[in-house]
Amino acid sequence: MGRPVILGNGSLTIGLNEIGLVHDFYYPYVGLENLTTARSMNHRIGVWVDGNFSWVDDGNWSTSVDFESDALITIIELKNEQLGVCLSLTDFVDSEHNAFCRQITVHNLHDDARSIRLFMHQVFEISRAGRADTALFEPDENYILDYKGRCSLLIYGRDSRGASFDQFSVGNYGIEDKMGTYIDAEDGELSGNAVEHGGVDSVIRFNLELGGKAAETVDYWIVAADSQLSAEKIHKTLVEQTLATRLKATRNWWHHWLSIADKTTHTMSQDERVLINKSLMVIKAHTDKRGGIIASCDSSIYNYGRDYYSYVWPRDGAYAMWPLIRLGYTEEPRKFFEFCRDTLTDEGYLMHKYQPDRAVGSTWHPILHGKHSELPIQEDETAGVIYMLGEYLAASNDREFVSNLYMTMIQPAGNFMANFRDAQTKLPHASYDLWEEKFLTNTYTVGLTYQALLTAADFAETFEYPDDAVRWRAVAKEISENCAPLFDVERGAYRKGYLLQQDGSIQNDDTLDVSSMYGMLMYGAESFAGEQTEQTVKLIENILLDKSPSGGAPRYEHDNYFASEPPYQGNPWFVTTLWMAQYYVRVGNVAEARRLLDWTVQHALPSGVLSEQISPTTGRAMSVTPLVWSHAELINTILDLRHRPDSE
Repeated sequence: MGRPVILGNGSLTIGLNEIGLVHDFYYPYVGLENLTTARSMNHRIGVWVDGNFSWVDDGNWSTSVDFESDALITIIELKNEQLGVCLSLTDFVDSEHNAFCRQITVHNLHDDARSIRLFMHQVFEISRAGRADTALFEPDENYILDYKGRCSLLIYGRDSRGASFDQFSVGNYGIEDKMGTYIDAEDGELSGNAVEHGGVDSVIRFNLELGGKAAETVDYWIVAADSQLSAEKIHKTLVEQTLATRLKATRNWWHHWLSIADKTTHTMSQDERVLINKSLMVIKAHTDKRGGIIASCDSSIYNYGRDYYSYVWPRDGAYAMWPLIRLGYTEEPRKFFEFCRDTLTDEGYLMHKYQPDRAVGSTWHPILHGKHSELPIQEDETAGVIYMLGEYLAASNDREFVSNLYMTMIQPAGNFMANFRDAQTKLPHASYDLWEEKFLTNTYTVGLTYQALLTAADFAETFEYPDDAVRWRAVAKEISENCAPLFDVERGAYRKGYLLQQDGSIQNDDTLDVSSMYGMLMYGAESFAGEQTEQTVKLIENILLDKSPSGGAPRYEHDNYFASEPPYQGNPWFVTTLWMAQYYVRVGNVAEARRLLDWTVQHALPSGVLSEQISPTTGRAMSVTPLVWSHAELINTILDLRHRPDSE
């Protein structure tokens, strides 16, 4: 289903589904410890009026889910014509406190006065095993507490007159054949059960007396903290300051954060600024305050696969940082590079992916290959981080920060890239490609490694390590002089790559891959990236680009990830489609670049969020939504277009 809105403050992250219901609740790291049970249950909102009850996800409500263009605050409307009720939701994660806050305005659409009951249902899985959680009602302060160990979740709400919820119920789900206490709400009354443990959920009720065509606003929040005492402190702050005050403070925080980009974007059109701002906020919502950048917080993919996208891929993180660096941000890049410094191995390479707490993430890359071992890595991730650090220094002139990374990150990574080569070919040794599928010497990785070595050499000269500079430049030169095997002369296109066999023979992979073109275009040696790139693009245009009803570009020929529908080559991806747009910008074909940019916008969710890929026939979002990398490339494409004199 995806997440049209992701809210967060770098510690507490909330994913809302297409109806605006809480489906992901990450704390205390962005993307780690999802405290909801999105695979089986999600939070609910229900309304009882005139003897009739309805949950907002029962198919009887029209829904609109969006967020503001200059603050990560929702604009949600849920309407049930049969009940004559409309709910307007303004949601945010507090910029200073770990609290998910909702202002819910209940509209009576009838002319007659009515009693309308609003029910808020919460379900968490703190223990991750569906057992040993506790939920209880705290009568002195009138809140629900859901806790386990060092995680306490405080649930509270009150109407505009200051009256708290008038009924509650705590119950079990997933054990003893119990479906959840949310069922208790469907007769309009709650039992008042005050405590349960195991798999627990809770419901609170607000009884609102509304005149004809009148409305009432309920303030509702869930505080996340490491103890009941800490949660209560935040709760009391919200009570004292009011949610309206916290909403204003949070909106101001986002305005201030986006003002950094405004220095660059203020001359752009309003549409371009909205696209950039929304994409920036998606990236920021996935950025942990300790430096990790999550690929996607959308947990719905777990319903169809073995794992989530809620990891820090160094490659995705580096690409996410690129538009921020170009727009003048420094705090997020610095913390990301510190994250990479701390996770770099002693040998100088980065692993496949990491958790946001810096632990190594899961992998499907084996160490054993036949009868010998190989590193389970994607070398482009190490190279990409070094290259992006160079972009950061060029944009920020933050010499002191970068110099402190020389011995701890730049030098070990530079030496690793220089050494991780095959003597026979002089090119990088095989590792997994950027799509995490093929073990080979990958064309994209070769191009990026070449450029990363030059970047490392620039660092060495800047910080006066001449021996490193000479060596790394020499290796980069050797790579540039030996790239010929990466180009398929007969087909007239870059290969995906090749695998050097144990007996010295070479097994080519001639798959047409957009990343091969992009890797050489952006990072490859100029002497090798001209005519060959143009030839590769022509083949991409003939075979991959716009060859399905939905348009766009799949990653490569016969891409079967997420079961592409035959006879198409694969599902269109936003990243690769925008890479094609960036190519067209470089060669001066601004009209084609804008067409692909417009295509991207047209295939976003109504909230402006971009998925990883779409169906080649229906254009429906597929895989995770949002994907941070998609939003990074959207910003980069707009910036590329704006930096061309003929694009004004």
